[in-house]
Amino acid sequence: MEYLIKAFSLLFGSDPELRQIIGVTLQMSFFSTTISSLFGIPLGILIGSSDFRGKKWVQRINNTLMGLPPVVAGLIVLLILSRSGPLGKLKLLYTVTAMVVAQVLLITPIITGLTATIVSIRAPQIRETAAGMGISPFKRMLYTAYDCRVQFVSTILAGFGRAIAEVGAVQIVGGNVQFKTRVMTTAIMLQTNMGHFEFAIALGLVLLIISFIINALVQKLSDGQAENA
Repeated sequence: MEYLIKAFSLLFGSDPELRQIIGVTLQMSFFSTTISSLFGIPLGILIGSSDFRGKKWVQRINNTLMGLPPVVAGLIVLLILSRSGPLGKLKLLYTVTAMVVAQVLLITPIITGLTATIVSIRAPQIRETAAGMGISPFKRMLYTAYDCRVQFVSTILAGFGRAIAEVGAVQIVGGNVQFKTRVMTTAIMLQTNMGHFEFAIALGLVLLIISFIINALVQKLSDGQAENA
């Protein structure tokens, strides 16, 4: 109970480190989810609505990447962005940008796979309608995206949930640098190891509150779109 009281005092106080950690977490999660959605949703629509040679292999590869361990994704990005790596000259290692890159590597296959599953259910009906109306394949994909727009919200939300809860990859490429790349999950792990349980609980509460608010807003948006559909 004592830890909980201290956690609430930190939560509603003016701790500069806590504000910075929350800001970096939201920035990283927003950009990584947005970029992953821009790549993953079109790929998912293409995979789910089309029949092409090697489709099963593409799906198997994507399903494998959906379970990519975060530490492996972090290691890959670390090797690419390290001083001796191909992009070492950009000096992106231990920055928020590096964390976003690692997150995109993790989240894009998830959004792609979920999108492909959603689209594959509606694809036969849409394909039949498009054939009867003489719609081009590109316009058929646009219509598919519009028709499944409500369901896509859940895929984006799933990607955001993965981004905001990630530890391993962002720890490796971000370095958990104070006032620079420290996010809520890595801070919780650090503060717990140091025995600062009140700070860790405060961060955990913030994480839960943010997740609840975003879920509530997204649900309200989805309900509104479903009523207008």
